[in-house]
This record gives sequence, structure tokens and C-alpha cells, in this order.
Amino acid sequence: MNFALIEQSLGKKIIRFQAISGGCTAKSYLVELDNSLKIFVKTHAQKDIFEKEANGLKELEKAQAIIIPKILLVTEEFLCLELLEQVSFSAESYYKLGQGLALLHKFKGQQYGFYEDNYIGTTTQINKYDKNWSHFFYQNRLVYQLKLLEEKRLSTKDLCQGVAQLENIVVKLLDQSQDRPSLLHGDLWSGNVLCTTYGPALIDPAVYYGHREADLAMAALFGGFPLDFYLGYTDEYPLEGGHLERQGIYQLYHVLNHLNLFGRSYYSQAMNIIRTYLE
Repeated sequence: MNFALIEQSLGKKIIRFQAISGGCTAKSYLVELDNSLKIFVKTHAQKDIFEKEANGLKELEKAQAIIIPKILLVTEEFLCLELLEQVSFSAESYYKLGQGLALLHKFKGQQYGFYEDNYIGTTTQINKYDKNWSHFFYQNRLVYQLKLLEEKRLSTKDLCQGVAQLENIVVKLLDQSQDRPSLLHGDLWSGNVLCTTYGPALIDPAVYYGHREADLAMAALFGGFPLDFYLGYTDEYPLEGGHLERQGIYQLYHVLNHLNLFGRSYYSQAMNIIRTYLE
């Protein structure tokens, strides 16, 4: 880590630092400056990943819906954020997390996508604007993931055929909704939410404008959130009918991405989702 650049940019001397857990794609540190301020610093070898993350955090901040850490410094090498003091989640704070997410989803865009491509983990996320949600999701989420899998030779004939056969189903199911594009966190799992002394916060986004059910589907995929989270959400912004029927389609994107990132242990889960819709 380039300590000198951090000190020069922030105008403060680093007194101490300590490596901390910060996800699977970056190294993270708690850094204390000479004014007793503690900050959170992430480093990564991928050059533009922090610029994209910072732009996502700025977009989330526009909604004024939930706590977003302030950006102190962003370079190709690292991202410095305010350190949010964490406390344990309670039923009330999970409720507020759901409520905050609902308020975030009430922040609407004109088209599906985002003004730039960004990352979901370390995988490029294609965000080319589209006025049609089912076309955007099928092409930029499912087909693009399949293309990456083919390049890595992680795909199979069954997987290719399955994704192809899903196209009409995706169109039918996703075009049922008339909801306008919502601002999405994009990678909403338990590791990307914090409970702070001031309330729930969101970190590590993969931002774009899409159907709000996509965030909720991801939230339910890897362990999920307690009932209070969903109560907070639906009390603020009730869901449309049929959302559970569409949930697996949205989850397939993240399972395919995990297959791309972590290998064949996610293959069976992807095929099971596909078969559920083709039966």
C-alpha cells in the first residue's frame, strides 16, 4: 500500500494500520491518522475498479435513502472511505434496512442500465442503457455471463441450451411489471450491509437502474435477511404480485457470476434454476 500517497493526498500522517476482513476481491485496512481519525482503506490490482465503486457510492448517495460511507480519496490503487462504527443488528435495525432499501428503490431513472459499465465482484457488469427491461436483463446479465463462461471453458451444451430456451420465459415474466427503473445496489447480500451507530448502511455496490426485485432476489440468495427486513421493505414499498415467480431468474445472474468467479461448484445450482423454469 502506498502510504506516502495517502498521507500526501489527505494531508495527514499515518500513525498505524491494521489489516481487516473486507471481502474476497480486495485487501482492506483500518488506518489511523495523526488527528486520531480512523479511515477504511481498500487496495486492489485492478486499475479502474475503485473509480467505478466510488461512482456507485455517489449514485446511491443521491437518493438520500440510507447511510452511504463518504469517499475521502479514490485512486487506481486504493479507495479511502470514512470508517463507520459498527454495532450488532437488531430486529429494529433490520426493519430500517428494509425501509431504507425501499426508499432507495423509489429513486427512479429513465432507462434501465447506468452511464458506465462497472463490476459485480471482479466481473465486468454491462450497463448499456435500454428502455426494455427484459431485453436488458437477458442480454446484459444472462447472455453476457454465458459468454464469459464460454471463454473460460466453464460452459456446457446443457447450460448454453438452457439459457437460450429461457429467453422467451424471461421476456414473459419480466415484462409483466410496469414499474419504472429503480436505483439498485446491485450486489445486495449480508456482507455488503452494515449496522452503524447511526443506522443501517450499504457498501460495495454494483450500481445500475433496474427492476427492484433484482436486489431483493439477491438478498434472498445467500442466506437471506430476517423477516423484519422484508417487513420494513413492504411497509414502505409493497411488492407486485408474481415477484416470487421471477425471483429465480434474477438469482441466476448471480449464480452464473459465481460460477465465473469461483468455478464449477456453482454449476449444479445454475442448472437447477434453469430446469425449474423449463419444466
